[in-house]
Amino acid sequence: MLYKSTRGKVNSISFKDAVMMGLATDGGLLVPEHIPTISNNEIQALSKMNYQQTAFEIISRFIGDDFSPTDLRDLIERSYATFDHPEITPVIKKDGVYILELFHGPTLAFKDVALQLLGNIFEYLLAERGEKMNILGATSGDTGSAAIYGVRGKDNINIFIMHPHGKVSPIQELQMTTVTDSNVFNLAINGTFDDGQRIVKEVFGDLDFKKKYSLGAVNSINWARVMAQIVYYFYAYSRISSETESELIDFSVPTGNFGDIFAGYVAKRMGLPIGKLILATNENNILSRFVLNGDYSVATVVETLSPSMDIQIASNFERYLYYLLDEDSDSLTALMESFSSSNSLQFDQQLQARVNQDFTSLTVDTKGTLEQISSFYADTEYILDPHTAVGVKAGIELSDPDIPVVCLATAHPAKFAEAVNQAIGTNPERPQSLIGIEQRPHRCELIDADTPQIKEYLAQRSR
Repeated sequence: MLYKSTRGKVNSISFKDAVMMGLATDGGLLVPEHIPTISNNEIQALSKMNYQQTAFEIISRFIGDDFSPTDLRDLIERSYATFDHPEITPVIKKDGVYILELFHGPTLAFKDVALQLLGNIFEYLLAERGEKMNILGATSGDTGSAAIYGVRGKDNINIFIMHPHGKVSPIQELQMTTVTDSNVFNLAINGTFDDGQRIVKEVFGDLDFKKKYSLGAVNSINWARVMAQIVYYFYAYSRISSETESELIDFSVPTGNFGDIFAGYVAKRMGLPIGKLILATNENNILSRFVLNGDYSVATVVETLSPSMDIQIASNFERYLYYLLDEDSDSLTALMESFSSSNSLQFDQQLQARVNQDFTSLTVDTKGTLEQISSFYADTEYILDPHTAVGVKAGIELSDPDIPVVCLATAHPAKFAEAVNQAIGTNPERPQSLIGIEQRPHRCELIDADTPQIKEYLAQRSR
């Protein structure tokens, strides 16, 4: 399997090189030269496999001969040995909907599914090549801690993570800043997540700087993130397909950066019988406006109870546009250049009709989020975190009653105890990993959301 850039000027690179490159050197995002397919018989066979075996079956289709089967199996086994549930991403049924629990990794968020694997892949490739890496990333809350836990203490890697100061939950911040390994650097920026994401792209766009300091990417601009997330769509389908007469299954995905739902889009293109992909957003609803009205216009970021979705510019959106435009790199490049100057894109009725074949969407505000947590708890005694609540509400309202809906549970409710308490009047029980986290040593530096300052900071501390 070879990879190419959405912008058309990077082609025919290996999976290993795609992982190490992160953001394509022409400013685009890397995608496989073709999306592999999987037959109905192969999908049915997944029901007899555990999560690790399913991961091998899906991931091996995207890496070609870059890893031996033995090495790939070992990377997968080591990555998911850190999860606290034997099924890795178990599926449970509550109140007529299926909940795909993606929060059983070390930082209690869905980002662990990809970043535990990516951290091990990085370590493997750096040892193989005799190289060092400086990872630069931005987080709206969960990516940062998951990335840190994926590479903490690993040889030949430093990691620099920016989070918006005061705009992540207290637990999210502590999960990052209490990791005091010498290769971990936490930066609280005076700005928003979108500022951090902009800085990452600007730094990676300086190709001389990127090469000199051996920069690597852990944000979902790195294709390996998307690839690892495709797996749990197949796993969820394989776990519930035998319980339903419907061949199709809907998925409801709370998302701000478009990566999680884009993985579902790729799974569907591979052949997974997905009916609707339901895109659920909070008040920062640029993606809902795109799906429903063809309007992708940047607005002011609103702070909500689901801070990981407090995003306006979705970093994986370009990948979807590339396929929407029939893989026309010239048209895609012109569109992204227009967006860069205007912060707005409008789509005609023909393209809008195609979008609506792929997605439907719902915006869930703070009131709706709290009501969903409260009512779901009253009916089932199951506690939803606010992001998952957004997805569950959208799933209940927009799914076909004759088609099962799987709602992605993207974080453990204990990470957002204040929001949960507002809804049900009590705090969720803390997992062992969070007990006493406030008393642990922590380290973080406050810095302006300024690209030259970030570059200087990184240069002074790089490997």
